[in-house]
Amino acid sequence: MKITYTEIYAFSIPMVPFAIATGTMDYAQNVLIRIYTDDGVTGTGECSAFPMIVGETQQTCIAVAKDLAALFKDKDPLDIEARLEEMDHYIAGNTTIKSAYDMALYDICAQVAGLPLYAYLGGQKKQITTDITVGIDTPEKMAYLAQQFKENGALTLKVKVGKDAKTDIERIRAIRAAVGTEVKIRLDANQGWSFGAAEAALTAMKDLGIEFCEQPMRYYDDPLVKRLKSATSIPLMADESCYHPRDVANVVNSGFDYINIKLAKSGGIYKALQIADNAARLGTACMMGGMLESRVALTAMTHLVMAADNITFYDMDTCLLGHTQDPVLKGVEINRYQLTLPIPESTGLGVEIDPVFLEGCSCWRV
Repeated sequence: MKITYTEIYAFSIPMVPFAIATGTMDYAQNVLIRIYTDDGVTGTGECSAFPMIVGETQQTCIAVAKDLAALFKDKDPLDIEARLEEMDHYIAGNTTIKSAYDMALYDICAQVAGLPLYAYLGGQKKQITTDITVGIDTPEKMAYLAQQFKENGALTLKVKVGKDAKTDIERIRAIRAAVGTEVKIRLDANQGWSFGAAEAALTAMKDLGIEFCEQPMRYYDDPLVKRLKSATSIPLMADESCYHPRDVANVVNSGFDYINIKLAKSGGIYKALQIADNAARLGTACMMGGMLESRVALTAMTHLVMAADNITFYDMDTCLLGHTQDPVLKGVEINRYQLTLPIPESTGLGVEIDPVFLEGCSCWRV
């Protein structure tokens, strides 16, 4: 089997503006990849550029995608390790666009094997309930949105903080008052706090039933994590501090309790599984997170977590964060924050994209 050509789409999805500590996104900067082969098997992959975190934009992803498509032409898509190694040798970083190619290659391999992707990865079906994220706003607006999510069946809220510690405390107090004690609350500061701000905020929130706080400080403040842990009882999760499997030991030694895995950070399924495996060996549980992906990449994440027992937290609300269009006709199904794969099962990734939506997207064939 050989790769004959690749289609690259600017897979832009309009959305309600979504704010985190480091910036605001008003549309999902996604890229869709379709890898075609001489055997008639086509692999699909998607990535979502989040420049404030990973340092890639939709345009940089598209530019690199063209080079990678040329690099892969006439190569064997079933030799995933060789193809991923070629990408890393060709260009450093750029993990977001690499994750789309990784996904498409796995889609092809699972189709050829005649298996759903989760089974190809050695996994089994399991129940997945995602949290839902409350973006940064006034305490009153955030509390109102949290209450709406609860009424819609949400069991766990992930709340964005990290802009101002004093106001963040007010935000969480207002949300806790609005949703009561039965709803779990997770925090995500996206590196927004200094050590002093993180210490003040987490100390003040110690009685608010916080499940954990994700990336409270800048990645270069990791040497201060143990000191922060000594000041608060709230567990800490690494996000921007962990991109690569080799980062796992460092973040665990720094004192983080958990690790957030994202395809856009790791470069795709292959290294995401390695991160989960490395963390498992160190007794550290992981979370599956994402950027602003559609149900294409969300379907891949669902397959992935079914093959990784050490991924026990689910922050898989990527297309629930304000997308005003759904370009996917077939893929993971979402019902009141429950994620399920469609029945009957398809081989591979098992996604189908709305051709009408694709007609409105810029496309390059390499």
